[in-house]
Amino acid sequence: MLIELALVFLKLGVIGFGGPAAHVALMRRELVTRRCWLDPEEFNRMFAACNLIPGPSSTELAILLGRRRAGWRGMVIAGAGFILPAALLMLAIAWAYVRWGRHPAATHLLAGVRPIVVGIVAWAAVDLGRTMVTDWARAGIAILAAAMLILGLSPALTVVLGGAVLMLRRHGWPRALVMSPLGGALVPASWLLAALFLAFLKVGALSFGSGYVLVAFLRADLVQAMAWLTDRQLVDAIAIAQATPGPVYSVAAFIGYLIGGVPGSVVATAGIFLPGFALIPFVSRVLRLVEHHAAARAFVDGANAAALGLIAAVALQLAGVALSGLLAVVAAAVTVVVLLRWPLASPALVVGGAAAGLAGVIGYY
Repeated sequence: MLIELALVFLKLGVIGFGGPAAHVALMRRELVTRRCWLDPEEFNRMFAACNLIPGPSSTELAILLGRRRAGWRGMVIAGAGFILPAALLMLAIAWAYVRWGRHPAATHLLAGVRPIVVGIVAWAAVDLGRTMVTDWARAGIAILAAAMLILGLSPALTVVLGGAVLMLRRHGWPRALVMSPLGGALVPASWLLAALFLAFLKVGALSFGSGYVLVAFLRADLVQAMAWLTDRQLVDAIAIAQATPGPVYSVAAFIGYLIGGVPGSVVATAGIFLPGFALIPFVSRVLRLVEHHAAARAFVDGANAAALGLIAAVALQLAGVALSGLLAVVAAAVTVVVLLRWPLASPALVVGGAAAGLAGVIGYY
């Protein structure tokens, strides 16, 4: 059973292009339709539960499915099987990026994909806004969160405050959670790996709403506070994650390598996915809490609205880096329009942007 489980999720990790929606569809086809491991209603309930906790929903669904099939061993095997192909591929690409990223061909290729990434993040804000912002209170929290990020406040604190504000507004519950940000700390060189692990652990623990909110966390901590990355390196990393299979959170392997080599890649990947493994055994309790306590539902709604604001703000910030020419602006706008019609088209758009960059059609150097 465990070998079969490992092979199934390794396969899903290898062929899982297109983001969370595609991952979930593949899991449904493989586990519900083909193998009949569970019925469609139970699958849908499990996916809904994963959407109530922070972190990558499709990866957490893989972990939860593995736990249902074979207990804690199945949980570890399914999660690792789904994550490892993308993480190893991102590590290999990071190695190549460090060595040949300044080659003229690579420079033009990356110039072509950066506007596509801006378009993808902007589309995520628009698409999520249609479902998450359903009243003026959540719209206000999203706008306030965007303003807070632009003013330099911690994304972690912003997400927690967003949840607390909506909870207090609806229910007057006095017990709000406040979390101090990691960003801005001065970290000695000897503590690099520990700081890197904690930075990605925070992303995995507080990324409500969408995988794209991780861009706001990474930019605040690694680009602005720590200066370990540049904006263009961050955009390049997200672009490469979009064009490769598996969860977008596997970008941790790429960024970790840029900052700390292979050890950095390992600790960053472990940090960002660890909360998912830790939370899944309690997901049924989280589901019951949210179903039976209106204050808990309000906190999740507020945190999701704040996350949406972070995504919108970071799209604007990245646009200032990546959109310095008319063709780049057009490419980003076309990306938004295409994704609104075909949400699974992001890998093809990234490849198209890379081809246009190599051809010299999109460029701003």
